[in-house]
Amino acid sequence: MRPRHSRVVPTRSSANWRAENGEGRKPCQHDSPSILAVFGGIQANRALLRTGGPDRASPLVPFSLLAKLLCVTDRRHRVWADVDLDALTHNLDVVRQRAGAGVRVMLVVKADAYGHGAVAVSQHAVRCGIGALGVGTAAEAFELRQAGLRVPVLVLGTIVDGEASAVMRHDIQIGIHSAREVTALQEIAERKGLTARVHLNVDTGMGRLGVLPQQAAALLRRIDAAGNLELAGVMSHVSSPRGALDEQAVRQAALFDRVLEEARAEGRLAGWTHIANSAFLFTAPGPHLDTVRPGISAYGVLPGELPGADELRPVMSLHCQVALVKDLPRGARVGYASTWSARRPARIATLSVGYADGVPWSLGNRGEVWVRGTRAPMVGNVSMDYVTIDVTDAPGVTPGDSVTLFGGQDAPSVEEVARQALTIPYEITCSVGRRVPRILRGGEHLLVPRAAGPKDHAPVPMQRGSRLRGLSAAGEPAPADDLTASLE
Repeated sequence: MRPRHSRVVPTRSSANWRAENGEGRKPCQHDSPSILAVFGGIQANRALLRTGGPDRASPLVPFSLLAKLLCVTDRRHRVWADVDLDALTHNLDVVRQRAGAGVRVMLVVKADAYGHGAVAVSQHAVRCGIGALGVGTAAEAFELRQAGLRVPVLVLGTIVDGEASAVMRHDIQIGIHSAREVTALQEIAERKGLTARVHLNVDTGMGRLGVLPQQAAALLRRIDAAGNLELAGVMSHVSSPRGALDEQAVRQAALFDRVLEEARAEGRLAGWTHIANSAFLFTAPGPHLDTVRPGISAYGVLPGELPGADELRPVMSLHCQVALVKDLPRGARVGYASTWSARRPARIATLSVGYADGVPWSLGNRGEVWVRGTRAPMVGNVSMDYVTIDVTDAPGVTPGDSVTLFGGQDAPSVEEVARQALTIPYEITCSVGRRVPRILRGGEHLLVPRAAGPKDHAPVPMQRGSRLRGLSAAGEPAPADDLTASLE
């Protein structure tokens, strides 16, 4: 008897499809056995559907669910984002080489891995030998633990007191930015009988989070004296998007070195030391302390056209279908506020994507897309659910055609779209909406060797009472009160 669930979902024949789903339905013809698919919507990244190699961290998914809901090649999606895991593998290898031998790579996966899908990206990165993950919030860290990831996870930002005990129980490391946090964490940890593993954040010039350099030594002494706090690292953050090409970043790194030297002289320096983000990693000569924190570079983008950008491959591309094609007479107006009018008889295609899916509103009348082997201009304002393009000079466009909004060889790049939208590439990928399914491709070839010692890659032991209840045994969302209970 065929098992109810299968980790590896092969391409099925028409006969098998009809046997499972009833007569008269069209079989899903997969274009590659390496396609992985991830649900869009609120549960994005929590239900991984895989047809590639084995992945023990992914939940089991029945083939019928994959075929019915996430068939890629028969255009069941109105809009989707391709996530190229082979490109991610390549970029991680570039990052590892930049970091140098023996330097730990902490991949930053905050904001849903910059819109790419935090769980899927993290699982693949760990298979590639990445030994630690950085997130922005406790909720993001809980999501990784729910997915079965047991590598060290650091909340680079702040947590609120109500999250503290759950963070400790699940061995999530915590950024410390003030003396108040030291006191609060110690009180909570002592009361619960837990240990908080913390990284002291030193504000060397960002002016946002962290303690001032002249206060760092005193706070390290307080952490050392706190019986339930363990110093797991000391960190800082470079403010310039130009990295070491900006003298400000060089001054920050020198100031951080002095803080580390003082801590070392007092015998209070422990754990990891890290300051290098993507910009600093690609512009500053090594060594880069013992840990680096790449984010945007792992996804194939570098800010400000920094050196080394040509070594990276874009990981995400955004696509949609043509919903409707119509001919409009000269003088006809298009879109909200009628900001565009046809100067000649025009053929207009309406695309099934809008600013709710991640297309910047500011691209109206200035952006471009790739369709039928050519670029076509956006005309009229971008709507919540739709974009209109002028395909008068792109013959043959019909409903159902695939359109690329960014990514791919000839389509606009993320950087180009950001320039057109008067924003930064980070915002473009992070804005891809929750209702956009992420379709994961590739991922069989793991080319990145382990960048740190075996200790960094060992499973993280959970502290007392550590069961996260955000998902039921079947992989469905737990009731809201159950998830709240896990945050005691």
